[in-house]
Amino acid sequence: MDNTFLEERIVSIKARIVALEDAELALANGGIQEYTFDTGQTTQRVTKVNIATLQRTINSLYNQYATLCARLYGGTTLVKPVW
Repeated sequence: MDNTFLEERIVSIKARIVALEDAELALANGGIQEYTFDTGQTTQRVTKVNIATLQRTINSLYNQYATLCARLYGGTTLVKPVW
């Protein structure tokens, strides 16, 4: 994979995260009862009844985002004992 592809995917995922979080906030605050999210490939209809599904989708996108960032920028985790 080249860096340009990873950068484009990161931008796309960030935009989807923002859109879904905005929808989640509007649903949680009672601002809307229903929201339609169209990615251009699929359309997802979200209602208060399935807000948990919306949160799982957001969490999945954050995982994808973290994975792509690690691939693009490299990344290591330093684990040290607490003593």
